[in-house]
Amino acid sequence: MSDAARTIDTGTNELLCEISERVATITLNRPQARNSLSDRLSPALRRMIKQCGDDPDVGALLITGAGDAFCAGGDIKGMAGNAPKAEVPFDDKVADLRIRQRTLTGALVAVRKPTIAALPGAAAGAGMAIALACDIRIAAESAIMATGYARIGLTGDYGIAWLLTQLVGTSRARELMFTAERINSARCEALGLVNRVVPDMELRATAFTFAKGLAEGPALAFAGMKNNLDHAITSDFLTSLDQEAETLVRAARTNDHKEAVRAFIEKRKPSFGGA
Repeated sequence: MSDAARTIDTGTNELLCEISERVATITLNRPQARNSLSDRLSPALRRMIKQCGDDPDVGALLITGAGDAFCAGGDIKGMAGNAPKAEVPFDDKVADLRIRQRTLTGALVAVRKPTIAALPGAAAGAGMAIALACDIRIAAESAIMATGYARIGLTGDYGIAWLLTQLVGTSRARELMFTAERINSARCEALGLVNRVVPDMELRATAFTFAKGLAEGPALAFAGMKNNLDHAITSDFLTSLDQEAETLVRAARTNDHKEAVRAFIEKRKPSFGGA
């Protein structure tokens, strides 16, 4: 693929997608609503996560928000408008939400490519979960995070409890869920919710450069790393050792590994082909 940017039709102007230099930049585009999820944005986001995750021309996914927010989560005003509708049976609602969760943050966690969230502003509720489901988070100095659910009498969705617990531990996760406190970027970084904080004006360039660097990396090795890291969450040390042995021997047989060794000897940057 050439380095020329390629615009992808998402089916709605509420979500933008562009592929450039092997980076798929997916932009939530409802700035007037702080990029809160909607009946058009959410399905499009699900499609783009899967499409870009499967696209061999994409080496990394970069998810961000238009304007001064990442994603404010669910549309609370829209929730108020749900009351007059015919009541859906409880089991049907649960089944529907399970599918929607698995095909959004579930699919995002399952992507075997590096995923980066660039936060220009608030990431709250389900928007926070989407950010946490990415491998790396880069935040603008003015960005904030908040679980938000307690403020509207809800318990959390899209994997927020699991994702928070993995990142900050159960005690901090409970604090953040119970209080729904707005956490500024500096504290987000200190808690491990974001990987780095940059000046607001530098966010997009920094995040794209970071994503581009990963997109040029060894795709098969990255996929193996993600498999190892996911496996490590639920396995003991010796089982993790066995998993790493199998993954490394498989990676050692790839052309990417051989190219990296040649590049090291020849003192040049490797050119990975994903094979």
